[in-house]
Amino acid sequence: MAISLKTTSGKILASVALLGTAAAVAGMGTYGAFTSSTSASQAVTAGTVTIALGTGTSNTLNVPVAGLLPGDKVEKLVTLANTGNSDLNNVTLTTSAGTTASLLTTDTTNGLQLTIENCSVAWTGTAAPYSCAGTKTTVLATGPVIAANKALNNLTSLTSTKTDNLKVTTTFPTTAGDTFQGATSTIGFSFTGTQRTETTK
Repeated sequence: MAISLKTTSGKILASVALLGTAAAVAGMGTYGAFTSSTSASQAVTAGTVTIALGTGTSNTLNVPVAGLLPGDKVEKLVTLANTGNSDLNNVTLTTSAGTTASLLTTDTTNGLQLTIENCSVAWTGTAAPYSCAGTKTTVLATGPVIAANKALNNLTSLTSTKTDNLKVTTTFPTTAGDTFQGATSTIGFSFTGTQRTETTK
C-alpha cells in the first residue's frame, strides 16, 4: 500500500512504519549479547544466651536453714556459669518470698540482709565460715534480702564459658525483736542474664 505524506493520517502511518522498522533493527542488535552471572550463599546462626546455677555441692542455696537467732549469719555457696556461646551485658538478681513472706522478709531494717561475694577460685572449707584463697570481690553489697532486678558486679561469667564462685550470705540483724520469733519464709533467687550490646559483624 502506498503511503502519502500529504495528509495527517498519512504522516501518522509513516511514523508508525518507521518506528516498527527501528525496533526490529534494535532487536537484531541485542540478540547475541554476552552474559555472565555468579552467586554466593551465607549461613547464619543465632547465638545462645544461657546462664546456669551449679548442682549438688556447687549449689547449697536449696539447703534449708532453721533455728536462726539475731546476729546469726548463713553462708551458701553456688556457682554461676555462662553456658551459652554469647557474652552478656549484665546479670541481675531478683529475690522473692511470695506467699511465705514474714517479718524476716518484709522488715527491710531488722529483717534478713543479703550479701554476695565472688572468689576467683573455689571457696575453701567443709562448712561455714568459708574462706577465699584467691581474689575476693563484692558482687552485691549488703541490703534487704528481698529486692528486684539488682545488678550484680564483678562477674567473670559475663564472658561466654566462664564461671563465678559465689558466696551468698544472709544475716539476721541483732536489732530483730521478739516479734520475729518463729517467723519463717522461703526465699527464691532468680538470676537473669541479658545479651551483650548489639554489634555489626
